[in-house]
Amino acid sequence: MAGHGTEEHPHGADRLCEAGERVYSRAVRRGRVPRRDAGPVPCLLELALLHPDPDDMDWLVPTSPQEVMTRLLRGVYDDVSASQRRVGAVVAAVERYAGLGPEQRAATGPGTEGAAIRVLDGLSRIQAAMDEATGACTTEVLTVQPGGIRPEDELTEGLHRALALRGRGVRMRDLYTHVARHGQGLLNYLELMGGSVEARTLDEVIDRLILFDRTVAFIPANADRTLALELRHPALVGYLVTVFERLWRLAIPLTAPLPDTGIEGISHREQSIAALLAEGHQDAVIAERLGISVRTCRAHIARLSETLGAASRTQLGVRIAQVGLDGHRHPTDAGPVTLPGQESPTAR
Repeated sequence: MAGHGTEEHPHGADRLCEAGERVYSRAVRRGRVPRRDAGPVPCLLELALLHPDPDDMDWLVPTSPQEVMTRLLRGVYDDVSASQRRVGAVVAAVERYAGLGPEQRAATGPGTEGAAIRVLDGLSRIQAAMDEATGACTTEVLTVQPGGIRPEDELTEGLHRALALRGRGVRMRDLYTHVARHGQGLLNYLELMGGSVEARTLDEVIDRLILFDRTVAFIPANADRTLALELRHPALVGYLVTVFERLWRLAIPLTAPLPDTGIEGISHREQSIAALLAEGHQDAVIAERLGISVRTCRAHIARLSETLGAASRTQLGVRIAQVGLDGHRHPTDAGPVTLPGQESPTAR
């Protein structure tokens, strides 16, 4: 939606022309505009920012700003997801080609310094490489920490590096899942680090990533994280920085509250679960992506079913779509959402 326009108005919904912005703003303020007003700005219809009023076809009503934002953010998120998959494919290909000849194998072997990609085998080797990168870092560290509440031992393990960085005035930015907000250990860590660390959260993040000075990156190379890749190739590192920055712009500062869902009785986490259910994901996958246990995930699904009045999983999917929790439309487009057991505003 952000990248498509008309021949006369080659822009997307995130960068409207001056005339289009003027007409759309008027429609949002007044609730609708005459169809003739949209004649000079066909981009508003092409981008689905205006659509016919079913009660009077001579008038156009605006798509809510909330839905416009949802569409734009979904597009950005899809781009980031595609970028993650391409990064994985690039790393796998480079590893495969690097092992074809004796010179390439030597370049990634133990003890080689300055290699574009190094495989770090074992926790002690990973820790040593991280300590080396920490000692050389002078400007900034960017990290992505997936999962839920950070265990105390993980926070303690990296504390000496964080304190060393703070002592040199290095700026640190950390991305977590929303679930991490409930961990007292993380709050204590951020308080200890003071203004040296800025943290933001998202519903879900990519796998663990640590970037030092935008020149070296560390990513896991297996599920149990006993293998890691040290990346120094400028193109790969630059790509990962771009992924981080896009996620950072979408994330919510830890000091700010999570946005309200606009639906009474449904929390932000349940809204996220509903969107993933609508995409067809199983409970275990949803739990892993949001950093919660499967048991907690199923408890939220049960509350969703109760709140939406769904007697089965199929009916729950229908109700999720009806109230706009699937991310394809916003409940405010059709007026206030009436849940089972609530009186409709028009029924009075």
